[in-house]
Amino acid sequence: MIGRLNGILLEKLPPDLVVDVNGVGYELSAPMSTFVNLPALHEPVSLYTHLIVREDAHLLYGFASDRERLLFRSLLKVNGVGAKLALTILSGSDVDSFAQRIQEGDAASLTRLPGVGKKTAERLIIEMRDRLKEVGTAMGLDTQVVQTMPSASGTRKEAIDALISLGYKAAEADKMVRSIDSDNLSTEQIIRLALQRS
Repeated sequence: MIGRLNGILLEKLPPDLVVDVNGVGYELSAPMSTFVNLPALHEPVSLYTHLIVREDAHLLYGFASDRERLLFRSLLKVNGVGAKLALTILSGSDVDSFAQRIQEGDAASLTRLPGVGKKTAERLIIEMRDRLKEVGTAMGLDTQVVQTMPSASGTRKEAIDALISLGYKAAEADKMVRSIDSDNLSTEQIIRLALQRS
């Protein structure tokens, strides 16, 4: 795994750039949040990186900070979010603003990011709540903000996923389950109560 590159910036044409490391030119893709912090061409540059190995290509992504890379990696774990969309999200929102949108459940704001539709926004809110709680401190997020993010326990998350598979929208399923005092209830009991109240 290539975790970091220190070299000379040879090319920058968003979203792609080339960094010369001891005579080897590494091609990377980077979000706009990283591009605005890049030095001039032929100046030294240091980037955190993430390597994705596919059958047909090795793709390297560069980030100005480790917190951007952490968010990128967390986004890749969200169902339906690939590297291209994760870069787009990082290009349209800094780490703190994104975390705030997730905390507030602001799907409308997320859909203003290119490539993020309503379903993807709802999925991001549901799945990223728990992920941001896990890596929030490492990302340098305000611990008070991270701690107040509501998260779904295993059974609640299973119930939300089941309701989504039944045709409910992600945000709607999330709201239905959160309205239930689900402590000590099984997944099936939560689903039954949610359906009775809908």
